[in-house]
Amino acid sequence: MDPTTTAAVTHQYLSEVAAPVPLQFSGDFLELAVLFFVIAVVAAVLGARGIAGVSMTVAKWLVIIFLALAVISIIL
Repeated sequence: MDPTTTAAVTHQYLSEVAAPVPLQFSGDFLELAVLFFVIAVVAAVLGARGIAGVSMTVAKWLVIIFLALAVISIIL
C-alpha cells in the first residue's frame, strides 16, 4: 500500500474506535423520588401513616443518591 492509503485506513480505523464517554446519568432517581413523595402525600391524606413514612424514606434516599451522582458527574 502507498502512504496515502495507509494513512486513510489508519484514520478510518481510529475514527471507528469508540471514544471514552464521560460519566452521565439521567434524572431517573429524581423522577422516582418525586413519585414516592407523591405516594407519601396521598397515603398521608388517606391516613395510611405507615406507607407514607416508608414512601417518604425511599424518596429521601433517592434524592440523596441523585445529589451524590450529580456532584460526581460535575466533578468528572
